[in-house]
Amino acid sequence: MVAGAPDNLRRSGTALIAQLRRSSGTETIKWGASIAQILGYGATAMGAHPANLYFFALGLVGWFIVGMRWNDRAIMLLHLVAAAAMLTGWLAQ
Repeated sequence: MVAGAPDNLRRSGTALIAQLRRSSGTETIKWGASIAQILGYGATAMGAHPANLYFFALGLVGWFIVGMRWNDRAIMLLHLVAAAAMLTGWLAQ
């Protein structure tokens, strides 16, 4: 192995993560998920049930995908917990 290869690999891995964060696909998912969650809040305020849950679910899935692409465990954990809470409430009805 070439001396310094681990540093090169580390830098290339960091560059790959930075590229994913800036990719238009991730940006599209991020904004689509944000809009879906905002629509979910609006639907909840207007009493539009179960449409609010569908919007929230779409937003949760989208943000979880963004968290995976960014390798951001906090985003993934937050949206897994939110999904579990939604599923628990849905099943309790």
